[in-house]
Amino acid sequence: MKKIKLNNKIEMPMEGFGVFQIPEEKCEEAVCGAIEAGYRLIDTASSYQNEEAVGRAVKHSGISREELFITTKAYIHQMGYDKTKAAFEESLKKLGTSYLDLYLIHMPFGDYYGAWRAMEELYKAGKIRAIGVCNFLPDRLLDLCSNVEITPQINQIERHPHCQRKEDLEIMKELGVQPQAWAPFAEGLKGMFQEPVLTTIAKKYGKTAAQVILRWNIQQGIIVIPKSVHRERMEENLNIWDFKLDDEDMKQIDTLDKGCPSMLDTRKVSEVRRVYDYLKNPVLTSL
Repeated sequence: MKKIKLNNKIEMPMEGFGVFQIPEEKCEEAVCGAIEAGYRLIDTASSYQNEEAVGRAVKHSGISREELFITTKAYIHQMGYDKTKAAFEESLKKLGTSYLDLYLIHMPFGDYYGAWRAMEELYKAGKIRAIGVCNFLPDRLLDLCSNVEITPQINQIERHPHCQRKEDLEIMKELGVQPQAWAPFAEGLKGMFQEPVLTTIAKKYGKTAAQVILRWNIQQGIIVIPKSVHRERMEENLNIWDFKLDDEDMKQIDTLDKGCPSMLDTRKVSEVRRVYDYLKNPVLTSL
């Protein structure tokens, strides 16, 4: 597993295991399987409602805490200086850890400036090794970075062949913010796994379309957090370090960009309503 150095010199694995939409009752087993398979970066969030299961899996894994890189996130209702401080402590308790490797603002809504001040304090106190944001588009990210003391280490975004976000990546590079791709497969929406370009490239290397997608991200310096509850898929997703896409492969994948998200568009009123509605009815599939 290769690692990448963040803007604060902390090293982070380039591939991790995401637990979005894995129910509490199945999450512990899934995370245990992922750790056994070789994952050391585990990505959860308070809104996923499975932090306690992640904590149990980490405890039972037999892997030292220092070998793991644990990420969680504060959601909209946890924004604001005092609320974020309380949310952080709650997440620590659920995860059963004394510190976090990465703490993220989950959505670019609510009092995220107040939340960022709280996170800066926790970072300075050594309770968080790295801090960052999720789903911040270039305008919001540039504004945040222009008005805070500590530049985010990470911006976690929806990023896959159908939504390549080239402007976002250019701004992040300029600001020194590391991109991380959530939903690197877009959950298979819009025929992702059947794309002829991907299946042809996959056949060329004896790999799967999913492995090609992950490798495509990695080769651009983007951290990925694929999710699966199936052990064989977990292992398949890790098996991307023994081949390299060539320039022509990369150019072909460039042609798949549809120029819009498949899962979350924070500039659409309907999407903003949806993420706020989650607070009224916190069902995993609705976020």
